[in-house]
Amino acid sequence: MGRLLKIYGTWVLLMISPSLLKGQESFNTSFEFYNQTFNIEVDSSIIVGFPKMLSEDYIKASYKKANAGKYARIIDSLLAYKKSHELNDWLYYQLIRKTAQAISPKKDNYERYTFYKWFLLGKSGYDARLTIADNRIIFYVYNDEDISDIPFLMFKGKKYMCLNYHDYAKANLNAVPPYDMLNIPEANRSFSYKVTRMPDFKPESYADKKIEFSYKHKVYHFDIKLNPEVEAIFANYPGVDFSYYFNIPLSKETYGSLIPLLKKNVSKMNQKRGIDYLMRFTRYAFLYENDEDNFGKEKRLSPEETLFSKYSDCDDRAALFFYLVKEIYNLPMIALLYPTHITMAVQFDKPVGTPIMYNGKVYSVCEPTPQKENLGIGQLSANLKNIPYKVVYAYNPAH
Repeated sequence: MGRLLKIYGTWVLLMISPSLLKGQESFNTSFEFYNQTFNIEVDSSIIVGFPKMLSEDYIKASYKKANAGKYARIIDSLLAYKKSHELNDWLYYQLIRKTAQAISPKKDNYERYTFYKWFLLGKSGYDARLTIADNRIIFYVYNDEDISDIPFLMFKGKKYMCLNYHDYAKANLNAVPPYDMLNIPEANRSFSYKVTRMPDFKPESYADKKIEFSYKHKVYHFDIKLNPEVEAIFANYPGVDFSYYFNIPLSKETYGSLIPLLKKNVSKMNQKRGIDYLMRFTRYAFLYENDEDNFGKEKRLSPEETLFSKYSDCDDRAALFFYLVKEIYNLPMIALLYPTHITMAVQFDKPVGTPIMYNGKVYSVCEPTPQKENLGIGQLSANLKNIPYKVVYAYNPAH
């Protein structure tokens, strides 16, 4: 049985063991967050005890104590950092996680750590919820986007995505019944998984990766700067709409180590040959393996993840090819989703090969994933011909 909680009004205090409250004093703490040190002052008035057992009463009592305490300075610091560094919600949530970890380490008590994540996100204005099911504390947030691969609940026409599903890999979180869901009064903002800007990492935190591929009997070499923190950012990132997925940018140092060199390499080529170069770079500069064999599940890699991953599949290469073409040529493109494959098509001044018609415009297929055939622009793999597809994303530079 589960029940989503409103923490509002007058609550009955849970009796907490006095031994858990001893030594709970104010303290200052800090942690590294990408390229800066984040400092917070934790007042004793917001420190809650460990639960003797997980219950609604524990959460209610903890909220009453923290809500009456001096938490405003922490929230102000979080929101100021979010604004000054232009953090999207997903990256802001990573800051919330680290802050909760600094206040109450996850290894010490998972329930209290999750309580602080919920409290900080809710006090930041997001419609975040807690529930208890099968003696587990489960954390939700209101989201109105096309998100897949993670459990959610519907309540009064609003969709709540589970933020800590990865901690309960074998639990059936969809079985939690949608009880009357209430919330912190000021928390009404929806949460977005859209990532339009990567954080600024410390330059020294990057490592070099050598990549090479052959084009027209010439070998091209690349020393790409990659940051391992990118993998941590997207470790629990869900499946998002293709318009979001394709537009996840590269971080500053990675961009600077790759895009200018690619621009230089295609600078003396005409547009179609340059696109062909980018298509074959995406196709042959990386080893292929499907997600089931690589990760044990479907997982879409951002363009930067694809660059540092040992293996990648068609989703990953389609996103990387799109990003490269967008940055270097900025041409209209569409993504063609087949039952077992995804590929790209680009709009040229004059189409090449078999035309792909969409919304009155003509596109040419550009296959960025290795196939049995050596496909050029405008050529579709034989096993996809006469197979229905769906255009899942259309990019128009004018928009």
